[in-house]
Amino acid sequence: MTQINAYIGFNGKCREAMNFYKECLGGELVLQTIGESPMKEHCAAGTEGQILHSSLMRNDVLLLMGTDMVGPTGYTEGNNIALSLNCSTEEEINTFFSKLSEGGKIFQEVKPQFWGSLFGMLTDKFGINWMLNYEMHQQKK
Repeated sequence: MTQINAYIGFNGKCREAMNFYKECLGGELVLQTIGESPMKEHCAAGTEGQILHSSLMRNDVLLLMGTDMVGPTGYTEGNNIALSLNCSTEEEINTFFSKLSEGGKIFQEVKPQFWGSLFGMLTDKFGINWMLNYEMHQQKK
């Protein structure tokens, strides 16, 4: 199923913020640190405890995702939210990425990632940040 979720950058406060949202909204919180991922080799020393990716789920529904990672344009309050589009097929992610990037700026082309997905990032012509993801191990229904 294709769906869009908010993905928020917290600039070092992800653990605190996501625990706050868990207390407010309930659900199950999953946190992955930079040090627990292959990204640790590409990040500055001392960032191992920062959150690479977090997700808050409630009743099998994804509510919110967050990170301490800073996007390609740096961190400015207000530009720290992206729409994360979870796609159903490889064709879908490529089509959406192509259309959304027209007149915008591509930060990362769609390509395989260490977590088993195809993933790409862009800012559309209206200044909206997008992260597109397709889990390649999804079963076709």
